[in-house]
Amino acid sequence: MTIRLDIKQASLPTLDKLHVSLDDKVDAPSVAQRWFDQFASAVEAGDVSAILNLFVEDVFWRDILAFTWDFRTFYGTPALRKFLQDRLETTGVSKLKLDAASVQLQKPYSDIAWIQAFFSFDTQAGTASGVLRLVPTANGEWKAHAVATYLEALHGHPELIGPLREQDPNHGKWHEKRRREIECEGPEEQPKVAIIGGGQSGLEIAARLKYLGVKALIIEREPRVGNLWRKRYEALCLHDTVWYDHMPYLPFPPTWPVYAPAPKLADWLENYSHSLELNVWTSSNVTKATQDPTTHQWTLIIKRGDGSERTVVVNHLVFAIGIGGGVMKMPSIPGAEDFEGKIMHSGQFTTARDYLGKKVVVVGACTSGHDIAKDLCDHGVDVTLFQRSSTYIMSTKHGLSTILGGFYYEGGPTPDVADRLNGSFPNYLAKLVHQRVVKTIAEKDRETLEGLKRVGFRLNDGIDGSGFLILAWARAGGYYLDVGASQLIIDGKIKLKNDSQITRFTRTGLEFDNGSTLDADAVVFATGYGDARDPLRAILGDAVGDKLKPIWGLNDEGEINGAWRDMGVPRVYVMMGNLALCRFHSKHLALQIKAIEEGLFDEKRYSLEAHD
Repeated sequence: MTIRLDIKQASLPTLDKLHVSLDDKVDAPSVAQRWFDQFASAVEAGDVSAILNLFVEDVFWRDILAFTWDFRTFYGTPALRKFLQDRLETTGVSKLKLDAASVQLQKPYSDIAWIQAFFSFDTQAGTASGVLRLVPTANGEWKAHAVATYLEALHGHPELIGPLREQDPNHGKWHEKRRREIECEGPEEQPKVAIIGGGQSGLEIAARLKYLGVKALIIEREPRVGNLWRKRYEALCLHDTVWYDHMPYLPFPPTWPVYAPAPKLADWLENYSHSLELNVWTSSNVTKATQDPTTHQWTLIIKRGDGSERTVVVNHLVFAIGIGGGVMKMPSIPGAEDFEGKIMHSGQFTTARDYLGKKVVVVGACTSGHDIAKDLCDHGVDVTLFQRSSTYIMSTKHGLSTILGGFYYEGGPTPDVADRLNGSFPNYLAKLVHQRVVKTIAEKDRETLEGLKRVGFRLNDGIDGSGFLILAWARAGGYYLDVGASQLIIDGKIKLKNDSQITRFTRTGLEFDNGSTLDADAVVFATGYGDARDPLRAILGDAVGDKLKPIWGLNDEGEINGAWRDMGVPRVYVMMGNLALCRFHSKHLALQIKAIEEGLFDEKRYSLEAHD
């Protein structure tokens, strides 16, 4: 009987667990080369047993498209054996090469050591890259504990950049050429892909497709690209650093602030669409989408800003809707109709200046709630933050530098290299690392965390003590990356209420279970968004909507359920995430679409369902 290891019960490869006392004089380049030579020989011979002998029993192998045309994580040698038996010969691996210059002996903790290296290889479909980490074992051998493999390009279809960039200057006809491209005039100008949404996710997948030679049309309901950032609350600022946020083909300039304000980012996105000459229809809405069951083509009815309607037929439909793509969640609280003040969702809040001299209650103590409360406080507004449940708090100063500092920093590796390194930790392995990282961050943030506890703010350390990481993957919420609101709460400048749940609205405010009340002129519900599939269902209809997989959240292997990959309906995809995730995975989604267009895609992708 085959015994499958439970990925959720994995543990870190500590020296104690491996029964090893590490010699300080490790010749990492020689160890890595010797291991890789054996690995390459076994792979090229198709000898699965020989490959498995080079791995520890609780090995992780994460594959993005290279072997599976999917996002998969295999844990343990039994699962790895099945994967290799099923996919090694089909994939056609050749030209394996270790990047000797990348080999490093790393000791992230006193009880953990591994040798990390990059490698490259070819498959039948394209070129690929990999990251490996070797750990010492009791018999003196080094074996792989983690491997990640990525499809990088398709044979015969390179990105049209650098030496392959467009050469034709159009000799004064550029404006007419662009007009025809944007308006999709003539059979040669018809798009292959329609992208609903012109935020960073829509722009980045459109750019990736363009430079793979696939025409895409972005359909944006706002009159200007970037408006969704312009319309958010004025105080909104990215909590991710500039080194983490670079966009493909056009990175932020070295003058860019570390944390970009939303209006500045909005203008950048608009400039990005112009500079890369992306095809965008603004003030446009898809009113209907129907799919041919035989060809899988989509026929879209699009209402333009001038009131006209256009019909567009495409091979692929991408929803670029953002993490908050669902409907605003507003709790149903009795008495709302009697409240004399204003009730709104955080998505409708714009500026604290509208509430000068008033009392505001913000319901929800995660990112948006903290940001809005801080904006109100900074403008002298009487604001109370109502905390419904505990929150994970870490500072951007200490938290992000600890989490991302090894990959994304001033003078660090290029974003492409950093993305591959970051992605080479499967999420359930990264969770184990983050259980330690959380403690490091908490020690650095101790003064703030103790201050919050002192005033009664309820804290947690994330899911299973993993802090920000798994909360982001599983819920896309439940945390606040502190940029100043925490100290305002500690100082009492932002009032805190969390001793009882809301019972009802009164005429002048809120009443709670314990009988206490809060007067308010406005109540802002920072309570998140509903199912991100709702906007898809509104366009595709319930019959198709019922077939869609969940978009966000982790599956049993620790991979995101549906974003950037198969959504359960042919030729429908979701592109979403922060700037960094969109940069990384826009490439993967574009490669899938291009491979389908060129007949290179394995329609029987090695999906979780197919495997299990």
